[in-house]
Amino acid sequence: MDSNKQFRNTTVVLINRNKKVAVAADGQVTLGESVLKGNAKKVRRLFNGKIVVGFAGATADAFSLLSRLEVKLEQFQGNLERAAIELTKEWRTDKVLRNLQALLLVTDGENSFLISGNGDVITADDGILAIGSGGSYALAAARAMLKHTEMSAVEIAKEAIRIAGEICIYTNQNITVEEI
Repeated sequence: MDSNKQFRNTTVVLINRNKKVAVAADGQVTLGESVLKGNAKKVRRLFNGKIVVGFAGATADAFSLLSRLEVKLEQFQGNLERAAIELTKEWRTDKVLRNLQALLLVTDGENSFLISGNGDVITADDGILAIGSGGSYALAAARAMLKHTEMSAVEIAKEAIRIAGEICIYTNQNITVEEI
């Protein structure tokens, strides 16, 4: 995966505040310059609802990675950090997997990671992670709200996506959010 490639399929943000973690995403699916769908669900629960995952990039690639992550979670008894590292190693070294074009944000409520095919398993210094075409807008909005408001993780996540949707043409206002 080209680390300079920008995924124009969505915006996903993860907010950690007051021991609650919210993952939110917009619902827009685009193909080139056309909107194909406005209410896609890009946030899912895995491992009996104990893990929340948001994804950006090619949908089929993301679903393939979600399936593999769930296998890793089973293999490592729900240890998210170990499962994320092992998935990333496999993703980076497997001839077929390394061509998958997606990014994942994952959390179990205690640990949160951005996972990429470049071998990245990144945690946030400030409790915020964002991916996708509107990720930088959502990240900036979330940082400001986290610093200057008492809003909950869910409220910040929703508002960050809403703000990103006002700026990024690949992000809409149909928001899915999961909290853990």
